Amino acid sequence: MAKTVWVDTDACISCGLCVSLAPEVFKFVDGKSFAYDPAGAPQKKSRNASMAAR
Repeated sequence: MAKTVWVDTDACISCGLCVSLAPEVFKFVDGKSFAYDPAGAPQKKSRNASMAAR
């Protein structure tokens, strides 16, 4: 089962790590990261990018 990539904007500190690691998935919206295309990269790449900023 595929997992959905999303960003907890309340916890986001706007470090830009996920955006720099997977720009095809994440971008900044109003100063916070946003998963604008969750299917834009292989699941492993998206997961690694989202986990790096935790």
